[in-house]
Amino acid sequence: MGARLNMARRWSRDVPYAESVVEPASKPEGIAAHQPEVDSSPVLVVERFMEFLRRGDLGEAVALLAVDVRYENVGLPTVHGRERVRRLFGKGYEGGAGFDVVIHTICADGASVLTERTDILKFRKLHVQLWVCGRLDVRDGQIVLWRDYFDFLDFNKGVLRGMLGVHLPGFRAKVPSRA
Repeated sequence: MGARLNMARRWSRDVPYAESVVEPASKPEGIAAHQPEVDSSPVLVVERFMEFLRRGDLGEAVALLAVDVRYENVGLPTVHGRERVRRLFGKGYEGGAGFDVVIHTICADGASVLTERTDILKFRKLHVQLWVCGRLDVRDGQIVLWRDYFDFLDFNKGVLRGMLGVHLPGFRAKVPSRA
């Protein structure tokens, strides 16, 4: 697998490949601006980003994105720029939507972080659960590329199961273990 490939489980305490960090091109705001350099390792940046989204803390999550970030859901239009990502997610959170995530596997090769995860999209009582693989590239402690891959058939099955679960809770998908 190569010496550069490092594996870390969700919220691991010991990250063997923590690298020195160069001053970011665009200064992060909020909590992200006050993290020690060791917290700028690519895996930890991605884990913090997902956790902020999960908690609905859009300001802190967006602070971890570069000004010129590219957010791609393969098969859907690409969103260019931090402020466009903020507006896209802001409309959802303002409308009562939420997000949860269970990271099954996370690994990095240099600045590229790969995730296998279950995303749970919440729209009031409707919860859509789907399997997602993602690639996030981190430069200078900020995410410059966020590319997710998912199966549209799996998404549609998640929507159908979620709609059934609104009226028949027994049909709701069970959130996978966070272990």
